[in-house]
Amino acid sequence: MKRILTLGLALLMLALAGCSAEVADYRQQQPALDIFHYFQGKTEAWGMVQDRNGKQLRRFHVAIDGDVVGDTLTLHERFIYDDGEKQQRVWRIRRTGDHRYEGTAGDIAGGGDRPGGGQRFSLALQHERDGQR
Repeated sequence: MKRILTLGLALLMLALAGCSAEVADYRQQQPALDIFHYFQGKTEAWGMVQDRNGKQLRRFHVAIDGDVVGDTLTLHERFIYDDGEKQQRVWRIRRTGDHRYEGTAGDIAGGGDRPGGGQRFSLALQHERDGQR
């Protein structure tokens, strides 16, 4: 099983969306990132949820099972947070064009492009904190 020290797919893409470097800066980087190949099979990740000021709110471990059928990558994510809460999310990431993707999950929607070795997604995540969304 692949082990990576990163955020879950959703938080990884969210973090990359906020990077100051332009994703086009990575267009010529090799090897090119192929998210369908990378996430097919089993992946593990560890990460954190931060507020807008960068304050850590929670830490988590996520086990991810990925399946590719045609132009769709389905990710089954199982989160365990440091406070014991368990959460599941199913992503469906569809290839919509050359280096373009659209991803949806129950509480997330967004899209992005992947030139070369870079990846940028723009996402909206509904996160509950203190009983409020």
